[in-house]
Amino acid sequence: MNTLVPESGLFPLWIERLRLHMPTVPEALARLLLLIVVALFLLTFVLQPYLIPSESMERTLLVGDFVLVNEQIYAPAGSLTRWFMPSRAVARGDIVVFHHPHPPLLVKRVVGLPGDRLRIDDGRVTVNGVALEEPYAAFEPDARTTLRDDFPAKLYTDPNVDPDWWKQMQSLVHDGELVVPQGEYFVLGDNRNFSKDSRFWGFVSRQLIVARPLVIYFSLSQPSTTDLKQAADDRLGHDRQLFAKFRGYARWRRIFHVVH
Repeated sequence: MNTLVPESGLFPLWIERLRLHMPTVPEALARLLLLIVVALFLLTFVLQPYLIPSESMERTLLVGDFVLVNEQIYAPAGSLTRWFMPSRAVARGDIVVFHHPHPPLLVKRVVGLPGDRLRIDDGRVTVNGVALEEPYAAFEPDARTTLRDDFPAKLYTDPNVDPDWWKQMQSLVHDGELVVPQGEYFVLGDNRNFSKDSRFWGFVSRQLIVARPLVIYFSLSQPSTTDLKQAADDRLGHDRQLFAKFRGYARWRRIFHVVH
């Protein structure tokens, strides 16, 4: 048999339960302080924000994308954060952030691992005799160049190639394939025809790899200089209406997009 409680008796009971569950001022301040400490820890040791400045990783990362990167995932053994945050080795297909002289930080995709035998034929990458499946790679129209599209090249004709890298490359080519040395990685931009990468300046040492892009937390609408067929979310709005201008200010569909 169900017992009905008069409505007049429910209200004080609800207030009493709410009062019992509401934190006191010291408790609320302690929770807020904990939240701030956790956020500062994540931003200091794990996550860092970066802005994508160039088209070399289109269409994975666009000019104007603001990304959070995971600085812990490749942390070396013995580091403080590795004791309680997961980490792993660099894998083929990873997008990585690494130190580089010009500019000081770059973002590219890992294609060749230590010990790999690599070559590029007409823009298509083959590693250890197997052609890679690369759904992320984009090939915007551009004049063909020997080193970029057929790698490693036999002749030094591209002025964009680092001469020191060219000399090093000759000793690492066997049977038309480049052998990646231990502790080194071969990286390419997803926008293959408009990316200066390992084809032009060489390998990336393991100790220079510092992070992996995790998520796009904001994206400003900026037109691409290399993409002739721009996606709808890669154009600035030109409508005079306020809503259209607001919509065109950012690529709203890219916000909170996980980077792969």
